[in-house]
Amino acid sequence: MKAIKSIQHITLTGSPYAVGRGHGEQGKKEIHRSLETYEALFKGYTGMKWKEVREKAMTHHDAIAAFRPAYLEEMQGIADAAGVQFEDILTLNARSEIALTSTPDGCTSFAIQRGANTWLGQNWDWKGSQIDALLDVHIELEGKPNIRMITEGGIIGKIGMNAAGIGVCLNALLTRTWQPKIPLHLSLRAVLESHSFEEAVAVVNGNVASPAHFLIASREGGMAGMEVSPIRTAMIEPVDGMVVHTNHICQTQLQEVVADFPIDDSVPRLQRMQTLLREMKEDVEQENLFHILADHHGYPDSICRHVNERNPAHTQMETVFSIVMCLTEGTFEYKVGHPCHAGVL
Repeated sequence: MKAIKSIQHITLTGSPYAVGRGHGEQGKKEIHRSLETYEALFKGYTGMKWKEVREKAMTHHDAIAAFRPAYLEEMQGIADAAGVQFEDILTLNARSEIALTSTPDGCTSFAIQRGANTWLGQNWDWKGSQIDALLDVHIELEGKPNIRMITEGGIIGKIGMNAAGIGVCLNALLTRTWQPKIPLHLSLRAVLESHSFEEAVAVVNGNVASPAHFLIASREGGMAGMEVSPIRTAMIEPVDGMVVHTNHICQTQLQEVVADFPIDDSVPRLQRMQTLLREMKEDVEQENLFHILADHHGYPDSICRHVNERNPAHTQMETVFSIVMCLTEGTFEYKVGHPCHAGVL
């Protein structure tokens, strides 16, 4: 995958519907890219046609309406401005509930406290085509902390931080478990709307539609790995001032009720990241962490993931972006493409 120098940065303000319209107007190209990617992905990996996929996505409607009806207004605004149907945008926001029951992911995330600073970051490994769908989004909503996140066009919650010093990263888990609850990307948005670490942890407890790992941290030093599912939520406490996660269930509490099917490199990447972080000194800098995210141990199925041509086409993925956030200082830096050769934005 060839790295690009920048992605579009959009600022969204006003009512939920106005925020959606701004997203749809400014991110129209990226939204249509997402729709193209996921229509092909769903058909190729699940055999489902777009009409069937939209019908499954709509099974989440009532749960979202009861949880945060403003999210439905925002998605309607996106659809109206982008010239698509509401169901199309809801499908993008429920794409993990559709895709990740049959498609592996390969992200590596970390939270670490060294000295006075709390750091949070990850590599997001997915389909290389989605590099053209990325958006750098800043959201200002009344009564909510301002949000900065990197997302895919049309998806209203993903990886980022807010003005209250709360940040979240995401690791996919490949399972067969699903219920018509809150799609995980909307749960990520709820974390980013939280005013405190305690609120962020509580908002994902027991209502997420499919299993995933949310790595939540705060500028005050709170951090927890939340292995969520529609059945049970398990928390991973920090050890040696850090939490690390890849793409397999780690907590026995969740293993008891959810079967996952991790890719072979998930455990080696977890162990490698833990080793590299433990070797770091107290004076951690942003570039030290990007250097770790660029690690090629086990290449191409490494922390910095490159396409493995030996794998079947449907399992091939690569690092699409890397992000490092210092929650204490409020810094937000990312690299588009492989971190081994991409520049900081």
